[in-house]
Amino acid sequence: MSGRIYLDYNATAPLRPEARDAMIAAMDVVGNPSSVHAEGRAAKGLIERARAQVGSLAGVDPNEVVFTASATEAASLACAGRTLTCAAVEHDAVVTHMSAELDVATSGEICPFDKVSGDLLAVQAANSETGVLQDNFRWAQVAWKNNAMVLVDAVQAAGRVRFDLGVLGADFLMLSGHKIGGPKGVAALCLKLGVDVPAQIPGGGQEQGRRSGTENVIGIAGFGAAAEAAERDLANGVWERVAELRKILENTIEDAAPGTIFVGKDAPRLPNTSCFATPGWKGETQVMAMDLAGFAISAGSACSSGKVKASRVLQAMGYDDVTAASAVRVSLGPDTKKEDVLRFADAWTKAQKKFRAKTALEEN
Repeated sequence: MSGRIYLDYNATAPLRPEARDAMIAAMDVVGNPSSVHAEGRAAKGLIERARAQVGSLAGVDPNEVVFTASATEAASLACAGRTLTCAAVEHDAVVTHMSAELDVATSGEICPFDKVSGDLLAVQAANSETGVLQDNFRWAQVAWKNNAMVLVDAVQAAGRVRFDLGVLGADFLMLSGHKIGGPKGVAALCLKLGVDVPAQIPGGGQEQGRRSGTENVIGIAGFGAAAEAAERDLANGVWERVAELRKILENTIEDAAPGTIFVGKDAPRLPNTSCFATPGWKGETQVMAMDLAGFAISAGSACSSGKVKASRVLQAMGYDDVTAASAVRVSLGPDTKKEDVLRFADAWTKAQKKFRAKTALEEN
């Protein structure tokens, strides 16, 4: 068998055919969505359709959806002017605003607490590196008791597990187009009705005055189509099949390479994410070896790629620096096949045995 195998869906998912078709169609819509003539109304219609599609996936009213250029921008929009409490396992886009830090268990779950020191609590729905899920509604109750607002980073969870803004008890929800098979460069911040944010990009008053600038009509149309397709996948049980593939992957590796550390294995996780480590075998080295073998995986978050350092997420979970620098992430998707994960497991375990043998020689 030949050809590369893509196992890095948490970094970015391949563009869905539905998103591509929607974007191509949007290219022929010439109007500016702020114009009142027919051409402008047609462009505006594409945006509002996408707003409804994204809102449906997130379980929110379309009027609660604000389009941005990235989830990082969405985080800045939600956090601006607020005092943020969160854990170090949050994405860099959120952690950069942190004022008070929460502890994290070895499982990857945020430790119980009953006090929020700021006016905003951020608890991600799922971690991008480990796939560990958090009990967002539980933390929302804590926030309510402390008169704090709640921000949920749902970038990795959207389209893979079911949720909605109301059930989570959140005031803000972040989504990203390219994580669900939409285009890169478009995302959304969902705000509970009645909640507002100060505009970080003032100007023409687009997006209900929260994010000025002519909208990325083509990207937004693709995001909306991807959201609709992702919601359909959830309804059709696609991710249950992916979870079975993840189980096969981990069982195969565990049988062939006993002692492999599977991070967050005993905690609730995304159905597609496996993070594992061989202490001393640097994650970057593994990624390069697998790349040469024809597999795309990663060592931590794509937003921190190229940086030779230990994962701060694993460090926050209590892993030592050596182990935290030795983890890789394999993230599967709807197009992943059983033979893909078996081929990867075989290639990875062969490389791991070579590493073990080389280490043993060096120690003797």
